Amino acid sequence: MSKRPKRFQPVVATANDLATGTVVFRGADGGWSGDIARAEIATSPEAADALLARAQADQGPGNLVVDVAVIDVVREGAFVRPLLLRELIRTSGPTIALPQDSSPRGAPPASGL
Repeated sequence: MSKRPKRFQPVVATANDLATGTVVFRGADGGWSGDIARAEIATSPEAADALLARAQADQGPGNLVVDVAVIDVVREGAFVRPLLLRELIRTSGPTIALPQDSSPRGAPPASGL
């Protein structure tokens, strides 16, 4: 019994901003934004390959981003969100409250040891 071919799902290019480490998405203008709503959406396998190639080029000279990938997205009207829970969490940030850094600006954090 053979498997059905996977139906293509629209994708966006995502990466981490090299300067800040934040999750960013490649827009149609070639810029990177933390807002998935501004991301260029590829709606065919050929468009996805081209989008990935353009996004990967940003890892070269200038090093704007690292860890480029395409992720499946769901469009619900004007709303765009990652299809997989893993990517939704990655896009939204930590699922737990992080401790606040109480060190003064410019001072290294206390080691606690």
